[in-house]
Amino acid sequence: MIISSLQYWLVNHPTILHFSWTQGQTPASTPLFLSLILISYLSLTYILSHHHLHAIPIHILKPISALHNLTLLLLSLIMAIGCTLSSLTLTHPPNYNYIICFPPNTSPSGPLFFWAYIFYLSKILEFGDTLLIILTNSIQRLTFLHVYHHATVLIMCYLWLHTSQSLFPVALITNALVHLVMYTYYLLCAMGVRPKWKRLVTNIQIVQFVFSFAISGLMLYHHFTGSGCSGIWGWCFNAVFNASLLALFVDFHAKSYANRKKMMMGPGPKDKGS
Repeated sequence: MIISSLQYWLVNHPTILHFSWTQGQTPASTPLFLSLILISYLSLTYILSHHHLHAIPIHILKPISALHNLTLLLLSLIMAIGCTLSSLTLTHPPNYNYIICFPPNTSPSGPLFFWAYIFYLSKILEFGDTLLIILTNSIQRLTFLHVYHHATVLIMCYLWLHTSQSLFPVALITNALVHLVMYTYYLLCAMGVRPKWKRLVTNIQIVQFVFSFAISGLMLYHHFTGSGCSGIWGWCFNAVFNASLLALFVDFHAKSYANRKKMMMGPGPKDKGS
């Protein structure tokens, strides 16, 4: 009963079933929109982070932060379930190679691309992460990694739709699951609970990027041994982006947790002086 209801509301509902991405007609589908939203994000981030803002009382910010994180947590869960169900019922009988490699000239329509579209729009909502960092005066958290990640991932998601990119269902599901964990962590923090598994959030993001390269090997095999996979140029952008994120996350992990370990161990012989 539950599966049937989910199947209808997340796959077979007419809005989802008959979705079609048409550049210039689908809301937020034009390169101009993408450019303006990115310029606005980067400009506002720079301006707000370089101007002293009046402190907002913590009792106001915490509920806003909790609501933001809860919204993205639930949205991540829905997207993961919706895309998974759409992938399982994509072909009859199920052809899981299709999820890895869309045939050339695949039309960006149907349930899978509907969830890619929702995922794309959700990345705009995630700009709220940056605003909350600025409003809480946690400027040290406003790193290059944070801004680069939030801005460039929007381009990646746009290309998923624009190029009908193969492999995006796997990327969407894994990323949504990672964000489910991440926004659960931040929701608990906003509620005054400090989970001890902060490191897990970084670790699973690194695992996600490694997994993406592993599964990409399978897609490339299908691409070069078959008739080709749709959206290969979009995948190339995705691969370069993921490689850069992997390097940045590994660097962040090394610096954050190595320094913390060093602080916990106390000064070594060289730090004590003569």
